[in-house]
Amino acid sequence: MTSHLNPDVRHDFVLLFDVVDGNPNGDPDGGNMPRTDVETSQGLVTDVSLKRKARNYVSIYAEYEIENDDDKAPFKIFVEHRGVLNNQIRRAYVEEGIAVGTSSRDVITKDDVLSGLRELGSNLPSAFTFVDNDEDSGEVDATFEYSGELSDDELKEFYDQDEVAELFKQNKELSKFIKALVKKAGKPAKNRDNAEKAQKWMCQNFYDVRMFGAVMSTGLNAGQVRGPMQLTFARSIDPVQPTDLAVTRVAVTDAKDREKLQTIGRKTLIPYGLFKGYGFYSPHLAAQTGVTKRDLERFWEALVKMWEFDRSASRGMMAPRGLYVFSHDNKIGRAPAHKLFERITVSLKESVSVPRSFDDYTVEVNADNLPEGISLTRLTEG
Repeated sequence: MTSHLNPDVRHDFVLLFDVVDGNPNGDPDGGNMPRTDVETSQGLVTDVSLKRKARNYVSIYAEYEIENDDDKAPFKIFVEHRGVLNNQIRRAYVEEGIAVGTSSRDVITKDDVLSGLRELGSNLPSAFTFVDNDEDSGEVDATFEYSGELSDDELKEFYDQDEVAELFKQNKELSKFIKALVKKAGKPAKNRDNAEKAQKWMCQNFYDVRMFGAVMSTGLNAGQVRGPMQLTFARSIDPVQPTDLAVTRVAVTDAKDREKLQTIGRKTLIPYGLFKGYGFYSPHLAAQTGVTKRDLERFWEALVKMWEFDRSASRGMMAPRGLYVFSHDNKIGRAPAHKLFERITVSLKESVSVPRSFDDYTVEVNADNLPEGISLTRLTEG
C-alpha cells in the first residue's frame, strides 16, 4: 500500500495554496473583509473553510464519479450546505430501527383541525406524520402522529415560523390540537446502546463524520465523534493588504430609485497571498470511525482539486501550490510533527519586495535524512 494511503499509520501534512485578487475567507464580523491577524497583518483562512471545500468536493465526487450505487453511501455528507443536522441523525435511528421517541397519535374529528393541517403542508417537521382521510369514500379516518423526538427549542422554532404562527392565530382549534398531542408524547429513553448504534451508522454512511468528527447529541442522540483528520488555520507567508473596492450597478433594486443613474456595491479582496496550513491524521481515532484507504485517497484528492469547484467572482484565482504528506510507519509516529514541518520552507526571493505571484517565492523541501520510518509524498508542487 502506498504509504500516504495507509489508514493504519500516522500522517502529518503541509498544504500551500494562493489567491490572486480575491477574498479567500471573509470575516462576517468584519464586513466580510478577508480575515487577517491584527498584529502581523498576515492573512488567515479557517480550518472550517478548508473542510467545507473538501466536503463539497467529496459530495460532487459521490454524485458524478461513482458509478456503483453501493459505493455512494460511504461518501454522503453530514454537514450539508443548508442541511438540517437533526434530520440526518434521525435517519440513523430510522435505518437502525431505533425508536425516535414515545409517539402520540390522535384521530382528527374536527373540520377546522383537518383543514388547518392540510394548509400547514410542507411546514410540518418530519417528526409529525399527517395521514389525510379519503374524502371520496369517507371510510378512512384522518390521523396525526408526533414521534416525540423534537427538543423544546425545535418545537418553538416550528411554532414561531411566520406561516405557522399566523395559522395558529386564526385557527385556535389547530393550535390546541397539535400542542396537546405534543404534550402527550415522550422523549426517547436515554440509552447508550442506542446512541452508539446510531453513531456507528453515521460513521459508516457519512464521510465527513468519519474524517472530521461531529457533535451529534442534538435532537436524537448519536453522541460525539472526534475526527481523525484535523486541520489548522492557514496563514499567509507575508502580510496581506485587504482592499475594499466600490463597484457600480446600472440597475436599481426598487422602482422608486429608477431615476438614479447607478447604485453602489462593494467588493473586498487581497491582491496576492500565499498561504500555508497544516494537518494531522490520527490512526487511533480513525480505527474508531472506520476510515479506509479510499477515504484517505479522496481526502488528498480533495485538497488538490477542491479549488476547481469553489470558483466565484469573490474568490479571485485560488490554486493549490503544494501538498506534502509525511507518513510514519506506525500509529504513534517516529518524529514530532513540527520538526517535520520545518523541512518545508517558503521564502520571498531577495529581488522581490511586494509578492504578486507564486513565482515570487522559493519553496525548499528537505527530504534528506528523514527520520527512520518516515516517508514524504509530494502530491502537488507549483
